[in-house]
Amino acid sequence: MTPPFRHRIRVRFGECDPQGVVFYAHYLSYWDVAITELWRETVGPHTDMVGAGADLMVAEANIRYRASAKFDDEIDVLITITRLGTTSMTTAMSVERVPDGELLVEGELRHVFVHPKRLEKLQIPPEVRAALERYAVEAVA
Repeated sequence: MTPPFRHRIRVRFGECDPQGVVFYAHYLSYWDVAITELWRETVGPHTDMVGAGADLMVAEANIRYRASAKFDDEIDVLITITRLGTTSMTTAMSVERVPDGELLVEGELRHVFVHPKRLEKLQIPPEVRAALERYAVEAVA
């Protein structure tokens, strides 16, 4: 099985709510940071892809909360690309606490590739598809 992309983040105080746990919406921000790092490692700078005429936007987000992270916890965001379609990609996302590996959050994001100015759907550029396949478990066109 393809190992997931992994990005480590430390929870900051301002990300916690009055109960002392990470406010739920911040997990989506963590996912966004990790996707950016996945992109940087596989495809290169996001701005280069946009300059070449392609961008991507979130079309769907599903998230399930299992346990809470707290201030100063180190967490790993794990990403596996579960589908590379014609114009979209779906990623399985999860957050684990370091060092015990407890699953805190899991879910899925679906991104659609679009023209940067017109925001019309585009086919995934071949060079982007080839770069992302490293973390894909299914590469369906």
